[in-house]
Amino acid sequence: MAIPELSPRQRADALCKAAAARDRRARAKAQLKRGALTVSGLLEAAQSDEALAKMRALDLLRSLPRVGSVGARAVLEEVGIAASRRVRGLGPRQRAELVRRFG
Repeated sequence: MAIPELSPRQRADALCKAAAARDRRARAKAQLKRGALTVSGLLEAAQSDEALAKMRALDLLRSLPRVGSVGARAVLEEVGIAASRRVRGLGPRQRAELVRRFG
């Protein structure tokens, strides 16, 4: 796979866009951690927010209060979600099960 040739301006724009997406995901995870955002709210917002849609399901669960890495992996395994799956790639049943368990 060839790396595209970008002009310095295009590269700077891409870096800014990537930084903004990481910041958006970090803010969403912080909101999940303090209870200001629910799993259902994040899943709904991810329908229109590209940055949230690209968040990994594992990161989403680890951001919840009282859910650590081990618990998040266990939930993913029980629900049948791969650890590398992104929020956009979750099926309707998987979404429904996460909302049922975490609100």
